[in-house]
Amino acid sequence: MSSRKKILGVIMGGGRGSRLFPLTRDRAKPAVPIAGKYRLIDIPISNCINSGIHRIAVLTQFNSVSLHRHINQTYNFDSFNRRWVQIWAAEQTLNTKDEGWYQGTADAVRKQLVEIQSTGTEHVLILAGDHLYRMDYAKMFQYHQEKNAEITVAVQPVSTEQAPRFGILKRDPNGMISDFVEKPKDPQVQKAFVSRTEEARPFLGSMGIYLFNTRALVKLLGNTTDDDFGGQVIPKAIGTHRVAGFDFDGYWEDIGTVRSFYETNLALATPESPFLFQDRDNPIYSRPRFLPGTLVDGATLENVMLADGCRIGKAVIEGAIIGLRSQIQDDVILRDTILMGADYFDPLDGVPENDIPLGIGANCKIEGALIDKNARLGEGTIIKPFPRGTEIEGNLWCVRDGIVVIPKNTVLPPETIIGPE
Repeated sequence: MSSRKKILGVIMGGGRGSRLFPLTRDRAKPAVPIAGKYRLIDIPISNCINSGIHRIAVLTQFNSVSLHRHINQTYNFDSFNRRWVQIWAAEQTLNTKDEGWYQGTADAVRKQLVEIQSTGTEHVLILAGDHLYRMDYAKMFQYHQEKNAEITVAVQPVSTEQAPRFGILKRDPNGMISDFVEKPKDPQVQKAFVSRTEEARPFLGSMGIYLFNTRALVKLLGNTTDDDFGGQVIPKAIGTHRVAGFDFDGYWEDIGTVRSFYETNLALATPESPFLFQDRDNPIYSRPRFLPGTLVDGATLENVMLADGCRIGKAVIEGAIIGLRSQIQDDVILRDTILMGADYFDPLDGVPENDIPLGIGANCKIEGALIDKNARLGEGTIIKPFPRGTEIEGNLWCVRDGIVVIPKNTVLPPETIIGPE
């Protein structure tokens, strides 16, 4: 058995995802679509598969139906090997004192220790389900072994501005973590954790990627009631276990807010995209679909990522993600907008819902918006962005940090106008 077959990948399926609401109103955070045709969960699962880790458990709890469906329809291995991707949902049992709900990342893993141990795995790789990056976990495992570590934390350089969002750490000359503080806001505390000479990124921050020896994991979680790895388990383990810090300096983005989700997606549609999905040797996998090619009838497109099954009329589209089955009518102007597309097509011979077809109606002018799946925007709709920081709760729409969000399945009447006065 190769060394990587001794690793079990455990992916956090997400909590309530309140910072991504309303994108998480009807789905778990890792099920949120990204780059037109993928889901966030595809990133860590693909990284595991490309790293030779073929036993993967996804821990789920909130709004998990679409996430379960996507995983079941996407990650199916043949019957003649031991590879699998399984859903481990929060559950109620006769021995459960708190109705079985996961209280945090560490608590979620604690509640699945029996399942983890039943696999016979020697190491457990803990991953988040809402980060965008490409990483070879086999290199992290090799480093883990070289350092004779019981726990290894993936770390990356962090700027002073980013420091309050991360767990910040210090390492000794042997690469072992000697101190750790979670999301420090006090400048004096931050100053004590400066560990790099590079002024732009003077700190080392935890990426929320943890590799445990299974014995150490069982001991740590079995002897405490700590709910969180970053804020509780890892800092305490530094004094009792060998905890190493593995360097990663590639692209990595925590897609935890509407603003970060919006900006990360639009960056993917530029020639200078910081992350490429079309890596021949390390692809990002997703659900195979049987959709026609996209039909473009007279549109002009610039910096656009365009998925399958779309139909676009005589529109002007600049800086956009156009998701699966998107329908855009004539005389539309679409700028700096994410259109997630649709889960289905309108019937060819039927009457559309409320007489408004799926997608963007004719003569719409839309800028700075995030339009979720199955939305119907009536003719002449106008959407303009709000100043950054603006938060508004509307009836059929809302504003998050200045971005207009149209929730899933929303129908906007013709001539709707959304924007600052």
